Amino acid sequence: MKTPSHARLQFSKQVIGSLLGLLTILFISACSTPKDDSTLVVGMELAYPPFEMTDEQNNPTGVSVEMAQALAKHLGRELRIENIPFAGLIPALRTGKIDVIISSMTATDERRESIDFSDAYLSTGLCLLVSKNSAITSIDELDKAGVSIAVKQGTTGHVYAASSIKHANVLLFDKESAAVLEVSQEKADAFIYDQMSTFMNWKRNQETTTALLNPLKKESWAIGIAKSNEALLSEINDFLATFSQSGGFDSLGEKYLKEQKEEFEKLGIPFYF
Repeated sequence: MKTPSHARLQFSKQVIGSLLGLLTILFISACSTPKDDSTLVVGMELAYPPFEMTDEQNNPTGVSVEMAQALAKHLGRELRIENIPFAGLIPALRTGKIDVIISSMTATDERRESIDFSDAYLSTGLCLLVSKNSAITSIDELDKAGVSIAVKQGTTGHVYAASSIKHANVLLFDKESAAVLEVSQEKADAFIYDQMSTFMNWKRNQETTTALLNPLKKESWAIGIAKSNEALLSEINDFLATFSQSGGFDSLGEKYLKEQKEEFEKLGIPFYF
C-alpha cells in the first residue's frame, strides 16, 4: 500500500514529466518554424558610429544600415535589422537567427573557419593612438621593456599584440573608452586599434592624444554569410560590385566620413572604400 507522501511524490513526478514533455514540444515547434524568405535579416551591433548606430528616434542609421537597405532592395526582399552584441553575431548567423552580418567585421582566417565572407568592401588597418607628449612615431618604437600598450579585448588589435608584441607590457581592456583614457592620462604609451576609431578618438581628445594613422597591419571588412550558401554569396558579391560601380560607396563616404576622407587625403593615406 502506497503512503500518502509516496503518492504525492509519484503525482509530482508525473506533473514534472508532463511539463517537460510540453516544453520539449514547444521548443521543437519554435525551432522548426519556417523562415520568411521574403525578409532579409541583417545582424549588426548598433554601437559603432558612423557605421552602425541609432538616430534620435532610436531608428537604425549609418553606413552599414544604408548598405543593408541597398542590399535588400537588390535582392528584392524586405529588410529587418537585428541589433545583436558583436560577440553574438557569428553564433546568430550559424544558428539561422540572421541571414547575414553587416557590422564592420574584419574578415579574418579564424572567423572563416566558422562562416563565409563576401568580397571585401572596405580596407582599413590597425594604427596607434599615442599620448600628446609622446615621441613615438611607429610600432617599432613600442615593443620594448618598460612600455605599456593598451588593447581592447577580442579585437584584431588584441590579436596583433598577442602575436607580435614580445617585450612591451600589454594592457587588456573591455571597453574602448577605458583604453583611450589610459593613453590620455599617459598611463599607457599607445592604444592599438582600427583607423576609423583611432581617428574619432583623437578628434575627441586632441589636447591629450595624437593619432598615427599609417596602418601597421592592413585589414578588410566584408559581409558575413553562413557556410555553403553559395547562391546568396554570389548575389551579395554581385551587389557589392554594382553598388561600388554606381558610386554607392562614394556617396556614403561623403555623407558619413567626409572629414576623415579629407584628413586621409592630406596625409596621403588611402581612404577606406
